[in-house]
Amino acid sequence: MSAPSSSHVQWRKSTHSLGQNDQCVEVAAVQGVVGVRDSKDPFGPKVVLRPSAFWQLIAASVTVCTICDSLS
Repeated sequence: MSAPSSSHVQWRKSTHSLGQNDQCVEVAAVQGVVGVRDSKDPFGPKVVLRPSAFWQLIAASVTVCTICDSLS
């Protein structure tokens, strides 16, 4: 799998990231894959995932955040 060309992709940032000093990722769905990049470095490296792997990543992230929140 190769990374989608940034010039043909509409990257989106979560509305939950506002006010976080732009420390977040952006995602883009294109050509049957999901691209993920650092919002602070839009021309830097990108991770390209199959949609099922992307959703597994999101589910794992939510689980980790929920566990961390319960410990504080």
